[in-house]
Amino acid sequence: MASVLEELQKDLEEVKVLLEKSTRKRLRDTLTSEKSKIETELKNKMQQKSQKKPELDNEKPAAVVAPLTTGYTVKIRWDQSDKFVKIYITLTGVHQVPTENVQVHFTERSFDLLVKNLNGKNYSMIVNNLLKPISVESSSKKVKTDTVIILCRKKAENTRWDYLTQVEKECKEKEKPSYDTEADPSEGLMNVLKKIYEDGDDDMKRTINKAWVESREKQAREDTEF
Repeated sequence: MASVLEELQKDLEEVKVLLEKSTRKRLRDTLTSEKSKIETELKNKMQQKSQKKPELDNEKPAAVVAPLTTGYTVKIRWDQSDKFVKIYITLTGVHQVPTENVQVHFTERSFDLLVKNLNGKNYSMIVNNLLKPISVESSSKKVKTDTVIILCRKKAENTRWDYLTQVEKECKEKEKPSYDTEADPSEGLMNVLKKIYEDGDDDMKRTINKAWVESREKQAREDTEF
């Protein structure tokens, strides 16, 4: 992460130098846009670095189970087959309560689980905005040892769900970096400058060459100082 941040910072400094030297409107507009992208990427990377925590396991929490009385939460996990999305909710002792005490209400894009009188408490979980529609009539539940399994029947079979809910999808897409994390962070900037150079006239090419040389000379001086 540190090396990525350093490379992005160098890219930003280089774009600033190029902006200072450029006079052509088209070039300045493109560089200004690239500067904004790099600044946004730097901000996102720094936030990820400060908020990153070690993963406890490979299961992604999609929701939490919370009781009507406070003080208990648990992660859930889910998987899927061609016909069903299966949500596994761990509740210790749930297999010991009467069958009628475990109730699930389905709609086309949600489900609501209610477990009554489990060790003297009621537990409720609602998952809204499922990623895709489900068949209410064909969805069901199973109670296993310490686990409730919610079986949501896909309306469109043989389709893959990348997320459990629409909200999760939107959050994950917002987190996606604008740069390929496996690629050189400078590659995006290099491609932009290459495109401008190839499409530009002779004056623009001279401007880019001059700004590029001066930028490299400045960076070399700074590296020498350290």
